[in-house]
Amino acid sequence: MKIPTVCPYCGVGCLLSLQVLDGKVKKVTPLNIGPGEGKLCIKGWSAHEFIHHPDRLTKPLIRKNGGFIETGWRKALTLISRSLLEAKEEYGGNSVALLSSSKSTNEENYLLQKFARTVIGTNNIDNCARLCHASTIEGLMKSFGSGAMTNSQEDIEDADVIFVIGSNTSEQHPLIARRIIKAVKKGSSLILADPRSIDLKAYATIHLNLYPGTDVALINAFMNVIIFEGLQDTHFIKSRTEGFHELEKLVAKYTPEYAARITGVDAKLISNAAKIYAKADKASIIFSMGITQHTTGVNNVVSLANLAMLCGNIGRPGTGVNPLRGQNNVQGSCDMGALPDFLPGYRRVSDVEARKTFEERWGVKCPDGRGLTLIEMINECGGKIKAMYIMGENPLMTDPDLNHVKKQLEKLDFLAVSELFPSETTEVADVILPAASFAEKDGTYTATDRRIQRIRKAVEPVGESQPDWMIISQLSKIMGYLMPYTSPANVMEEIAELVPIYGGVSYERLDKGALKWPCIDENHPGTSILHVERFTRGRGRFVTVDYNPPSEVPDEEYPFILTTGRLLFHWHGGTMTRRSKTLIDQVNEAYIEINPSDANLLRIFDGEKVKVKSKRGEITLKASITERVKEGVVFIPFHFAEAAANHLTNSALDPEAKIPEFKVCAVKIEKPSDFESFPKT
Repeated sequence: MKIPTVCPYCGVGCLLSLQVLDGKVKKVTPLNIGPGEGKLCIKGWSAHEFIHHPDRLTKPLIRKNGGFIETGWRKALTLISRSLLEAKEEYGGNSVALLSSSKSTNEENYLLQKFARTVIGTNNIDNCARLCHASTIEGLMKSFGSGAMTNSQEDIEDADVIFVIGSNTSEQHPLIARRIIKAVKKGSSLILADPRSIDLKAYATIHLNLYPGTDVALINAFMNVIIFEGLQDTHFIKSRTEGFHELEKLVAKYTPEYAARITGVDAKLISNAAKIYAKADKASIIFSMGITQHTTGVNNVVSLANLAMLCGNIGRPGTGVNPLRGQNNVQGSCDMGALPDFLPGYRRVSDVEARKTFEERWGVKCPDGRGLTLIEMINECGGKIKAMYIMGENPLMTDPDLNHVKKQLEKLDFLAVSELFPSETTEVADVILPAASFAEKDGTYTATDRRIQRIRKAVEPVGESQPDWMIISQLSKIMGYLMPYTSPANVMEEIAELVPIYGGVSYERLDKGALKWPCIDENHPGTSILHVERFTRGRGRFVTVDYNPPSEVPDEEYPFILTTGRLLFHWHGGTMTRRSKTLIDQVNEAYIEINPSDANLLRIFDGEKVKVKSKRGEITLKASITERVKEGVVFIPFHFAEAAANHLTNSALDPEAKIPEFKVCAVKIEKPSDFESFPKT
């Protein structure tokens, strides 16, 4: 039996077929339709390998005598219900926090935010988009009025110039990298801005090897050159934007020479790259977490929006500002309102009319105050936050400053976690619920380009595990609020009723093919390109931003800049990929990339164990001596719990998006002889 579905990893949304035999998924093959066009990356090809892994959670567990014992669903849900109600009754609804998941379906994210607002009475609901693309939402909302990718993945191949910044596309989004490479082979120019010599460098016309956290200075210098050379699209600026003159004044000081001193990139390279971008008829900007995960993440995003508007590269094929989502449903979890300041469909919780719409449908009064973001929730554990419910996330791997996170979670009166596998976070939970995997349930994911697609149940859930939409519905009923859904299709019917951009979405239509929002009614074909004739906010807004350095910069004690990221063979906290034999056979050990010049000064050899320290923690891992990083910069992939990079990373936040600065912190490196005593021989 072959069941068509969507890959559970990155936000590309490749379609695949699950090959089922004797009630188990035995193999994955690509479908010849959809974003992947009949191709899969190595993670997609091995997406079945974790489904039936012996580590899967199969029964509810409750903490007892310092360990966990198995229990029934009724008892586990009753304990959760009682604990959440006790916190609510004693301290108020805002004493409870809920963490939703960008790995879960749209329907599950919708139900958890609904549970937060109807049953608990709080806007303390967030998802892990806070850790990757919160600044994208805030920045593009400011500039365009919509926080989503402006164009479709297919459009990339129509671009004359592709500007990739802060995205290791070949490893994070391989099938989009394939489109970039196809475009280059057809004649497109590729401008690459990245602190590392990533694989795409082989196809780049220009590689801008900037220091981490200096993106605003680089982009402002692009605009300085474009305006000085008179290459801006004056007609587009006058007819469709506002705020240009303020931008023009600000970027006047950002000459290539000035930016070179900040970024470490040669001034001539900056000037040449700016001209290549500006002279293109169609230029596409692609970015990811190398842009967003900074204390200046919002500023980075609006700078890219400024650049696109300056040259009229919005609203046409082959153009746009295109954030690549790191997880399969980052876009959808935000669309569904799993955010502390937005209801479903990006209507502010402070909007009286928006709240009224939901109150009439849900039959309760919705809370109106902005809730706590993910990091704020963690910081308030044991203070404002007494109880927490986590669906499918592992903050003890994926949040910054993990020592702090663990101390905070241990302060909670109660923690419940719904998960596929035991994790660092389930270890500190009071109740653990076994959740169904993507192959064991129906639902929808929304890909990075707003593409809504169906996932389909192929096999029965392992053991007693259940889909999260069923878990939430049961818990809600026990707590006194009926969610009478018989299937995820029923949930999507309610979403379509309440969320205008999903107004024309139904399972019946999705079974015939994907739809890209906005899809406003049952006759609407969906929207491939946003802002074609006007921006969502009316006129596009130039938002002037100055360069500000990262929150933490190197000093005498901590002389290196650490930046973190992903590998082709693993994903997120490794909970799923490190239970795939194919993937762990490729890479299964943490390492730190160090430039040969720095390694020589420190007398560190390739493959040698080193200790890396920041002001927050330390880890021990293998050194990889490589030219991929420039002098003074080191890189660590964050997938490996035994040497988790997030023990080191900085929890300083962007003031608007509240996203942590994962991409820059200061560290020092010590050799084994500096921190170990070896016995005499």
